[in-house]
Amino acid sequence: MTSLTRILTPAALVLPLLLGACVSTPGPQVKGAGLCKADGLDWAVGQPADEANMRKLSAQSGAGLVNPIGPGTITTRDLRQDRLRVFIDKDNVITAVRCE
Repeated sequence: MTSLTRILTPAALVLPLLLGACVSTPGPQVKGAGLCKADGLDWAVGQPADEANMRKLSAQSGAGLVNPIGPGTITTRDLRQDRLRVFIDKDNVITAVRCE
């Protein structure tokens, strides 16, 4: 057995296990009523993006998914009726709240 074969054989056995773990990983857990309503959430603009405010936004919006968006966060353009996006600046202050 060559040294290359000794290295590649264990890798060939482990690689399918690693790939299988990636495929079976679940997405985010969606909770709440599911339909996002942004009416009355303007109070959050200018507030810190702390856990208490995020929980309050989640409860008031009815969104199933709260998605914090920071300055370097990459987002998709898909629209979801159950998602509340909370836009946060570099100082961890909420700048906008939208159902998208």
